[in-house]
Amino acid sequence: MARFQRVVANSSLLLTVALLLGFSEAKEILVGGKTDAWKIPSSQSDSLNNWAESARFRIGDFLVWKYDSQKDSVLQVTREAYLSCNTSNPIEEYGDGNTKVKLDRSGAYYFISGAEGHCVKGQKMIVVVLSQRHRYTGISPAPSPAEFEGPAVAPTSAATSLKGSLVVSLGVLLWGLF
Repeated sequence: MARFQRVVANSSLLLTVALLLGFSEAKEILVGGKTDAWKIPSSQSDSLNNWAESARFRIGDFLVWKYDSQKDSVLQVTREAYLSCNTSNPIEEYGDGNTKVKLDRSGAYYFISGAEGHCVKGQKMIVVVLSQRHRYTGISPAPSPAEFEGPAVAPTSAATSLKGSLVVSLGVLLWGLF
């Protein structure tokens, strides 16, 4: 019986470590999911905000843009500059054609095209990064960038189940140690 308890405890420990490492790994995320996504959208459904609403972004992830640096750039801007398509005073300006931005805090990030007239035609994007308390709740829906003004979305029942599973795994681990 003691040997079985050690096997269960060791298995639980490995499962718990694997789960924690899998959830905490930073990712490089290609904007729009494809190389040529940073462009004026052909329709509202082609908007990068639609893509961003369906994706999950976590602190430590990187956004990657691939575009023609001779024709375009990426500007990280304030909410106000995003809404008015003001390119005059960006927080950051990227123009290398292979832009990589680290998401180092929770909340909204605002990006617009630096090419004249592109932002007003819809070439812009809001990315909402989940807070640390939601780090392990990749199942919950992301807030709509168009509506983002307040706190991050509360965990769902699926997130509660995941936390419960981790608690059970830790309980089995501790039970096996004694």
